[in-house]
Amino acid sequence: MCEQAHNEPSNEIPTQDPDDLSLLDNLATAVITLDRHLKIRYLNPSAEILLEISDSRSKGTCISECFRNPGKMESFLYATLQTNQAITNRKTEVTLTNGTELTVDYTVTPLVEAAEEMLLLEIRLVDHLLRIDRDEAVRIHQATTREMIRGLAHEIKNPLGGIRGAAQLLAAELPQEDLADYTNIIIEETDRLRKLVDRLLGPNTLLQRRDTNIHEVLERVCTLIEVESNHQISIQRDYDPSIPDMQADRELLFQALLNIVRNAMQAVLDNAGSKKIALVTRTERQFTIGTIKHRLVVRIDVIDDGPGIPETVRQHLFYPMISGRAKGTGLGLSVALAIINQHQGLVEFASEPGNTVFSLLIPLKLTDDASS
Repeated sequence: MCEQAHNEPSNEIPTQDPDDLSLLDNLATAVITLDRHLKIRYLNPSAEILLEISDSRSKGTCISECFRNPGKMESFLYATLQTNQAITNRKTEVTLTNGTELTVDYTVTPLVEAAEEMLLLEIRLVDHLLRIDRDEAVRIHQATTREMIRGLAHEIKNPLGGIRGAAQLLAAELPQEDLADYTNIIIEETDRLRKLVDRLLGPNTLLQRRDTNIHEVLERVCTLIEVESNHQISIQRDYDPSIPDMQADRELLFQALLNIVRNAMQAVLDNAGSKKIALVTRTERQFTIGTIKHRLVVRIDVIDDGPGIPETVRQHLFYPMISGRAKGTGLGLSVALAIINQHQGLVEFASEPGNTVFSLLIPLKLTDDASS
């Protein structure tokens, strides 16, 4: 709770150098000045955006009224007033009054040279930086895992070729035709294993880049999914028609989207509730993927109302052979991720019962280091 003043607080704002205000107005960090009762005296534009309130409307408002969970921050503010020592708190979860959850670093500094007791509160939004760090760590881990799997798969394929060849030679030497059933089983099972290994290897070709309309690709996916589901699923489209053609390998992109939408189809078909999938396309500006900042990326959300992803598999969901379904192979999402990574994009997901969202973020234009 904000401390109540014994006298009516003055509505006058302490005089500040216009040049100082100009500098604060251009900072990306949210800057807030508070009086000793923790009432707001000034917000710079970054603070207005962060707190979703204007400087003029905020004056005289207690800082606690901007958050649903102000207790910890408020205690730090009062501690700074009492000790006259700056305090920094990192990676703190805060919730705005509208329910928006943020992860922030903030520093409280006493303004000892001010005409009255005041505090300077600096808030830096770190959600974006944490997401970049997390995505980069996941990309590196997945790349390492993929290389390990590829090495293992190649080691498996070599003896499989020898086994198949030996079975064919043996079949040619058998004295009785009915014994060929056994060699045929060896050959068929060897072929099945080779196909499984090929799927584990994932796409291993250079991208065939060309201008691609993402909505044409999505419509191909919808047509196939409707047939596979025997028209039991309602697919809702929410497309942004202003999205221009993107540079992509159309067939690989189709395969990635089909794998993810098919995963959603299987989730809703297994569920007793309504069977709906929503496809949403939007653009994101100045979006960082890995270490590269892209001017424009295409965002594709695949949303289903299935039972959600079990907590036990979420951390390893994109690894090969990991599946939340009893009959799942665990390869569809792994292959989709490898294809999106080839397009210098990323895949994110959020899931709870009745609402699972897979988001594909792909740069509109690929840089020259798009690899196989």
